[in-house]
Amino acid sequence: MIPANIDDYRLLAKKRLPKYLFEYIDGGAFSETTLRNNTADLQQIALRQRVLRDISSVSTACSLFGQSYKLPVVLAPVGIAGLNARRGEVLAAQAAEEKGVPFCLSTVSACSIEEVRKGVQNPVWFQLYMIKDRGFMKAMLERAQAAGTDTLLFTVDMPVPSTRYRDIRSGLSGGSVFRRQSARFIQSALSPRWAWDVGVMGRPHTLGNIAPVLGENAGIDDFWAWLNQNFDASVTWKTLELIRENWKGKLIIKGILDAEDAKEAAQLGADGLIVSNHGGRQLDGALSSIKALPPIADAVQGDIKILLDSGVRSGLDIVRAIASGADAVMIGRPWVYGLAAAKKKGVLDVLSILENEMRVAMALAGCTSLADVNKNILA
Repeated sequence: MIPANIDDYRLLAKKRLPKYLFEYIDGGAFSETTLRNNTADLQQIALRQRVLRDISSVSTACSLFGQSYKLPVVLAPVGIAGLNARRGEVLAAQAAEEKGVPFCLSTVSACSIEEVRKGVQNPVWFQLYMIKDRGFMKAMLERAQAAGTDTLLFTVDMPVPSTRYRDIRSGLSGGSVFRRQSARFIQSALSPRWAWDVGVMGRPHTLGNIAPVLGENAGIDDFWAWLNQNFDASVTWKTLELIRENWKGKLIIKGILDAEDAKEAAQLGADGLIVSNHGGRQLDGALSSIKALPPIADAVQGDIKILLDSGVRSGLDIVRAIASGADAVMIGRPWVYGLAAAKKKGVLDVLSILENEMRVAMALAGCTSLADVNKNILA
């Protein structure tokens, strides 16, 4: 199959990956209602089709946090994404740099921030959770600064981990250690291309940024145990003030779904916020991100940049999100599908697909720049 859209790359990823990795990327919390609504609600937004306008030149360029980019798209942080292809986060960061968009590395990446930084010309963004081990957090901020990072995403919608049934069934997080390891071994053996490329040639598997606290020879079960023990349910806006005071670069708050919380983020002095429900992986039954977006945009009145995350699967979705009040979008699953299916080329292809779809949507809506993409083009 020659992939034509993001759904095609999803199918290719499913064929190549062991089941437990694909289900981890693809799944959501509980019955996955919010996961489904993220995409469905975006697709319900209709645009006004306009005709007989000069659309011979369409620009998708944008400016975010003082930097110019070719697309209003950021590659979102995705945990253990680097296990989907050999040294996967390095490949994704390189693809993002070639396409002129930002890449954000997860705290719980497979490749460390130092390894990713060595693979690209410019520093990447970095995402951090509020965790109990404040010493680790301080060290991680210092490592990010040493790597040249000037944009920090702070994820606030995961004070406790949610339940993801697919991960339990696949053996990623459910059952005894023996059952989990047996299930993952069998699933890996049934995916020989992945097993050779990542399982054998992709070593060392050190779980990147948290390797120093896990110790040598730590595996994925040690990773989940450490992560579950270190989620901090006591975090408040006061806690975030400490981050704002100690981080000299740009600070973006990820995981906002409520207008009052958006105002809090602005008052904190954040440079941006991300309207996100964690891709439907946390509170099942929460609003889809696109439905939460308009009142949030109204609440902050352009005081800080707004990005939309969760549910974006096409360039048309990007246009819908920007018309609804976002300055840009973040994509998570789409770039990981591309990475799993075809490594760096897959990520490049995914970004090219989104760009082409976006240009067509803008042109047929009579828009030649992002300045034209606003609520006036909504039907």
